[in-house]
Amino acid sequence: MKNTDTPERITDIPSQVKDPDLIGRRRRQIMDAAVRLFIEKGFHKTTTREIARESGISTGLLYEYVSSKEDVLYLVCDAIHAEVEATVAEAVQRVSEGSNVLAAMIREYFLVCDRMSDHILLVYQETKALPDQWRRRVLENEVKLTNIFVSTLEGLARSGDFPRLPRKSIELIAHNITVLGHMWTFRRWFLSRHYSIEDYIKRQTDFILGKSTKKETQ
Repeated sequence: MKNTDTPERITDIPSQVKDPDLIGRRRRQIMDAAVRLFIEKGFHKTTTREIARESGISTGLLYEYVSSKEDVLYLVCDAIHAEVEATVAEAVQRVSEGSNVLAAMIREYFLVCDRMSDHILLVYQETKALPDQWRRRVLENEVKLTNIFVSTLEGLARSGDFPRLPRKSIELIAHNITVLGHMWTFRRWFLSRHYSIEDYIKRQTDFILGKSTKKETQ
């Protein structure tokens, strides 16, 4: 995973260490090790001792940066969301004309879903193991990503590059896009036999732009 740490994200989980840069580096080390173990063994079968050993640090040192294995899982989930969100936001900055913005966002989003399929699947499988406060934050991150698509669709509608649909319809289209990206993750065992990721992107983008840009009759 890319390093997407910010001061706000770093302070979500308490640490005995006060240096933000050191916290970021060490937690990245811990998260990278934990992701490998969580994907291979699952969250519940992975121990903090194994995470520390895979990270190349002692168990005692690990507990200076996190309080529990659930903290590590939350940091992993948060980092995954941050990387996906940053990738989509970068696509918006690179393209600024008409429906090309939406097509570029869809493309980059689907590509990152392909690249991080195991990570995204991990979030869906293990989020239930998080304490309520962290589980709510993970769900909020899902909505935050969807809202990037909502904002783009509304901007295109204002500029005349997208139909002026009701807010609820715009939101539904945005949720459809995010779910279609995740569908590649959940169904890749089947889809990858019949479609390359490029073919999947093209077909789904044509579907989204073709079906969603027709004005509602009611």
